[in-house]
Amino acid sequence: MSILLMIILVSVAGGVLSVLAAAFFALKAKAAWVPMLISYAIGALLGAVFLEILPHAFQISSSLEVMSATVLLGILLFFMLEKLVLWRHCHGESCEVHTADARHHGGHDHGRSGLMIMIGDTFHNFVDGVLIAAAFLVDVRLGFVTAVAIIAHEIPQEVGDFLILLHSGYSKQQALLFNLVSSMATLVGAVGAYFALGLVQGWIPTILGLAAASMIYVAVADLIPGLHKRTELRATLQQVGLIGLGVASIWLAGELVH
Repeated sequence: MSILLMIILVSVAGGVLSVLAAAFFALKAKAAWVPMLISYAIGALLGAVFLEILPHAFQISSSLEVMSATVLLGILLFFMLEKLVLWRHCHGESCEVHTADARHHGGHDHGRSGLMIMIGDTFHNFVDGVLIAAAFLVDVRLGFVTAVAIIAHEIPQEVGDFLILLHSGYSKQQALLFNLVSSMATLVGAVGAYFALGLVQGWIPTILGLAAASMIYVAVADLIPGLHKRTELRATLQQVGLIGLGVASIWLAGELVH
């Protein structure tokens, strides 16, 4: 079996397997659990950004200042993208009223968070594909080990993505389909890296920076404000605990991979 064929099979199997495993956990959740589990999703997003993505991006970037500027630019770009999405759904004053009403009553946000997270996840999956191809080109055994590690690391993050899509108003079937489509970016990244590894590797820091920016924006701008509608001490402690659990799950996954 050729290395290219192994890269393709592993990339497809890895992306599908991680999404289905995450779906098994996320889709079993009862509807009443989703608001609470959004806190876990926030922790998983922030944990992935600050414990895994950004440290790796800063390590391989040629300039810390450029990487910081990339993340800042990414946050501004996602702000503008969300404005465009809002503009499509709302007109004039009705936009403010409808958005405020949805946040006050805990309703969905017409896909804004879901769109943001799918863009960021696609970037992340693309980079995963590049890493898998690079490992296979070094050594076949290393390629398989890297693929298994990426799958194990992706599952807790994919669970968070499913919860965000559900919170954003998508159905369970739509969430599964969008995550499967996004996972195919792993295959695109892997095949692209196989044929042009040197060129693609030069873009990895930028891709990681934009992925981190999208996750930070979703967590801070779209999800955290929704937690403030419950101000009682018990709810606050529960939210903090679940955010901590989300961060811890990413940390544990990273430790197991290492």
